Amino acid sequence: METIQASFSHSLWENPIGEECKDALRLDFDRKLELEFHGTKVTSDAGLLAYRELDDEFSSTPTVDSELRDIRTGKSTQHGLAALLRQSMYSRLAGYDDTNDAERLAVDPALRHVAGGRAVELSAASTSAMSRFETDILAQPENPAFLMNLTDVWLDKVHNVNASKQIILDMDSSVSTTYGRQEGSACNCYFECTCYHPLFCFNQHGDMERTLLRNGNVHSTDDWRSVLEPVIAR
Repeated sequence: METIQASFSHSLWENPIGEECKDALRLDFDRKLELEFHGTKVTSDAGLLAYRELDDEFSSTPTVDSELRDIRTGKSTQHGLAALLRQSMYSRLAGYDDTNDAERLAVDPALRHVAGGRAVELSAASTSAMSRFETDILAQPENPAFLMNLTDVWLDKVHNVNASKQIILDMDSSVSTTYGRQEGSACNCYFECTCYHPLFCFNQHGDMERTLLRNGNVHSTDDWRSVLEPVIAR
């Protein structure tokens, strides 16, 4: 008897099917074959584990729990801020555009392990939990500044390892298309769309030194000093 373990890529796997199906399935066209569905034991995003290993090596996100302002007051919070931030970051890194995918990713084994905390044994944060984290917690006045400076902390660790003799900086604006009535989004005639108009600063290694999210209708060089000067000072 030949057994085939069937898995689903993230584009096809809508639910962790197979969780309640204990018996193998047999095919009518060849009764010698049987299928076993392993649902949440299978993932198409195992590559995230390598990034999580790098995160742990540089201790990049553990400080988030103590530095981000948490407005949650209940005693039954299931996930720490570091786990929520990792889930937000790594899901975007894997190509999932928004929090709508969180409901399915919450049971994905790779995402659960890279998020860490209680997600490893139970599940990662749901869509509603991720939405509250990104729209309420991260929007607190103190938190955007902390997140902007977090990149500085990470890159300082990289520079200490590489010991570069010179840094070449390149600043450029980009477009982030918006839909609906997001605060700060506006029609940009150059990009011919409704968008945000973020400004980025990269070094010669391709590392992003700093970024600034700006309204969609500002000039390309608007507020450039707030991006460049902290990098030079550091």
